[in-house]
Amino acid sequence: MDEPKYQPSLIRLWRIWRTAKEMMNERGYLVLEDDMTMSLEQFARKYAREDGEPDRSRLNFSCQPGEEMMAKYTPAPSKKEPNPVPAIGSIWIEFNSDENAGLKQLRDYMNHLVNGQFYSGIMVTVKPMTGMALRFLRGVQSLSEGPKGGMEVFVEQDLLVNITKHELVPKHVLLSAEEKQQLLLRYRLKETQLPRIQSTDPVAKFLGLKRGAVVKIIRKSETAGRYASYRWVI
Repeated sequence: MDEPKYQPSLIRLWRIWRTAKEMMNERGYLVLEDDMTMSLEQFARKYAREDGEPDRSRLNFSCQPGEEMMAKYTPAPSKKEPNPVPAIGSIWIEFNSDENAGLKQLRDYMNHLVNGQFYSGIMVTVKPMTGMALRFLRGVQSLSEGPKGGMEVFVEQDLLVNITKHELVPKHVLLSAEEKQQLLLRYRLKETQLPRIQSTDPVAKFLGLKRGAVVKIIRKSETAGRYASYRWVI
């Protein structure tokens, strides 16, 4: 019996969708194991149109942060704020089907996030966005009418593979506010004295690291076994 033939576009989106699920899981959101390991056959049954092409409108999904993630994103208590609220919440991931997504699509997406009371969102686009749309995106977090946690954009091409699984990419672990404070106290440092990592760095972007955060990078060493270094996200 012949193996069922799948459209290259369906195979491609199957990989992208699974990577998006893995990305959410690595950030600390609650994701079903079955989604991250879904076979091409299952994906085709669920998300292919009659013509065999993928139906992007059915790929959208939301996630809730897990307990560990909530703890990591909770600011350290202070006199002014003895019981701080986690700076994280539900996220909506949308696969935009427009060939050229720009300002209009971003604004529509932002309204969807706000109306659905999502804390933040990720839009996955077919092609890179226009410069004007990207400038708007950078300013979203400061907009009073935008989602509290801002919006991110990934081009489908960026999610074809999970870069954190590459053998040359060391493990990156986000520090909680408390862990960050302890680190700075231990070494008597200011965060500005730490080595830096850009928030646009591919791994930082994949993990959704925000400016001001500190990330622990664990590398393998032939002599020490493992060693850790720290980076301040800018």
